[in-house]
Amino acid sequence: MSKRILLIIDGLPGGGAEKVVLSLSKGLIERGHRVSLFSLRTVCDYPMPAQVDYQVIEDRCKKPWRKLTELHRRAALLDKAIKAAEQSGGRYDLIVSHLHKTDRIVSRSKVLEPEKTWFCLHGVFSASYLARRSGFSLWLKKFKTRCVYQDRNLIGVSQFVLDDLKSSFYVKPRRERVIFNPFDFDAVRQLSLDPCDMANEDYVIHVGRFHQTKRHDRLLRAYAASGLTAKLLLIGQGSSESTDKITQLVDELGINDRVLFKGFIANPYPYIRHAKLLIVSSDSEGFGNVLVEALICQTAVVSTRCPGGPISIMTGDLSRGLAEMNVASLAETIREVYFTPPNIADLDLDAYSIEKICNQYVDLINKK
Repeated sequence: MSKRILLIIDGLPGGGAEKVVLSLSKGLIERGHRVSLFSLRTVCDYPMPAQVDYQVIEDRCKKPWRKLTELHRRAALLDKAIKAAEQSGGRYDLIVSHLHKTDRIVSRSKVLEPEKTWFCLHGVFSASYLARRSGFSLWLKKFKTRCVYQDRNLIGVSQFVLDDLKSSFYVKPRRERVIFNPFDFDAVRQLSLDPCDMANEDYVIHVGRFHQTKRHDRLLRAYAASGLTAKLLLIGQGSSESTDKITQLVDELGINDRVLFKGFIANPYPYIRHAKLLIVSSDSEGFGNVLVEALICQTAVVSTRCPGGPISIMTGDLSRGLAEMNVASLAETIREVYFTPPNIADLDLDAYSIEKICNQYVDLINKK
């Protein structure tokens, strides 16, 4: 039976959570459900799935005190859009909010029914929001975060992100579920067959935004220490400050001739498929989308043993690719997996299939 589902997110720049929301929208539509996608900013770096009811709910307030009233004001704008959508298309059966900024706005909604509304946690909150805080600032962040999620329905993209929110912020959910991120295996494989200008090169790859949590500094130092002659391909973008820090470190390490910057690429799969190895060097990963995407493309993976999803993804022989969170261990693991990769030809990745994940979302409606 067709369901009416609303997904809400604070913009669609080139990030993992944003790609997940679009994949989920597409998968639900293909399975006969009606999907609305409300974005709270105009930015969108990905193609929009056909048949999705896509709306941008932009805050145009320019008043000097706009920051003080932002959350309540934007919640009111969201409520207005939801009312109009439900009057024309019927009530929503399920509402899912994605990313913390969105959650802060959705939690202030006066029209959404709490029983139907779920908050999807994509990251490790303690790593993202509590690091480098202390004293009153630490207490205030915990308090504000607890106010958003206390007695709410929560989805974690891994068990760790749920446990972290509950233990670090003292949150008691109303209901909770672990639902992995969805992957359309056939679509990823098909996209990976697109032409690739690196197809005949020997290289390893990192895909991720230029952000402190991704620890490009650890990646570059480990790559330099690994002694690999294969090039390192970086796919991603970030602020000018983050980019400058990365390029400066490349200069300091003397690896300019072996590190290639590709910027943001909407379809990174051909580059992933032709790489000898994909590397994750993060301090935390809520899930670790790129690890599953690499495995779908039959590319070996290495990751820091960071809080979040990588440990649950990289089991069995893949666990040889888990490194401790320091340069020496990551360098050694890169070398080992590069020269003796695990057998990934017969991996069972069904737990991440779009079919299974869409069914789990719909079950949030059917199972109270």
